[in-house]
Amino acid sequence: MLDTTGAIWQQDATQQFAVALTSISDVQAMQNFLRDVMTQKEITEMSARLEAARQLQRGETYTDIVASTKLSSRTVARISEWMKNGCGGYAEILRGNNDA
Repeated sequence: MLDTTGAIWQQDATQQFAVALTSISDVQAMQNFLRDVMTQKEITEMSARLEAARQLQRGETYTDIVASTKLSSRTVARISEWMKNGCGGYAEILRGNNDA
């Protein structure tokens, strides 16, 4: 079940993390920060999820998305569910930056 209540953001550490992300406006600074706080595998996984969302938005099939992103079909299905019934984060990012 999706948590669309925002309960996770009630914690000081998660709130601090979100504020830190919004304070970074330079691509290189963001890349440096993410590389310091995430593993290469985590960065690749998050990037693949964003790409899957982009492909879902374009109406591509799960089969094509799984093949191009190497994500599991379950993960693609979860992203699809979040895009339909989540907090609107994917839509905001995809709308705000067509190159994202």
